[in-house]
Amino acid sequence: MGRTPELADRHVIVTGGSSGIGLALVRRVSALGAKVSVVALDDADLARLRAEPPPGRHPLHLAPADVADREQAYRAIASCLERHGPADVLVTCAGVVHPGYFEDLPDAVFERDMAIDYFGTLWCIRAVLPGMLERGSGTIVCISSFAGLVGVFGMGAYCPPKYAVRGLCETLRVELKPRGIHVAGVYPTDVDTPGLAAEIPQHPPEQDAMQGKIRPMSPEVVVDAILDGIARRRKRIYPGRWTWLLARVANGAPWVADLIADRAVAKAARRTGRLAGRPR
Repeated sequence: MGRTPELADRHVIVTGGSSGIGLALVRRVSALGAKVSVVALDDADLARLRAEPPPGRHPLHLAPADVADREQAYRAIASCLERHGPADVLVTCAGVVHPGYFEDLPDAVFERDMAIDYFGTLWCIRAVLPGMLERGSGTIVCISSFAGLVGVFGMGAYCPPKYAVRGLCETLRVELKPRGIHVAGVYPTDVDTPGLAAEIPQHPPEQDAMQGKIRPMSPEVVVDAILDGIARRRKRIYPGRWTWLLARVANGAPWVADLIADRAVAKAARRTGRLAGRPR
């Protein structure tokens, strides 16, 4: 059974907190009595959250922003700090994914994915960090992905920023641990969210073959792992029953992961006609 950190009256900022993993986390930490701030796009999801905030000890603070825009991200975090005080925990959940064959994706997709998934994480960390350094305490948790551990077919625009988030977490962990700040990266496989539902129809067949029959986990499973990771001050968080084992194979025996992936992709490619030297 996982541990739950003491978050009553602590300020927790969640980016992308109006849907998916972020929303599940907002609901959980609100129930734990935290002061919760949400940074998210000013869209229908945020409107629903504004109309029906989760019950909690403190009023929910909503800060509309596109975190890919540095000025918007800094302003949004500043409003959170003004409303609920210094940040005790930052969890960066904001992200997008645009699957497809690498050569078919427009340049704008690569720019947008990197802007949101990596820079949207970076700007928010930089905005909360001065206060954490001043107090000598705080927790920063970044949602990367299993696609930040291995290259995934059809994820040419998604894997690179998720690898970058992983690199950022590893670097900050080393640099900030001696100064009292806990940094963790989270590496889930597919999560059952509206984003995944919109993404799946865009998958190339080879991607589905490579990812196999892994069932998407619920957002609540990821939230459980995040809270346990915060309580135990874990540096790498692998939600779900099999994710840790898959990560061990990907990192410790990459040739095994490569062999499994290559065979699955080659089999699917024979069906799609996208084999080397064969016309599309």
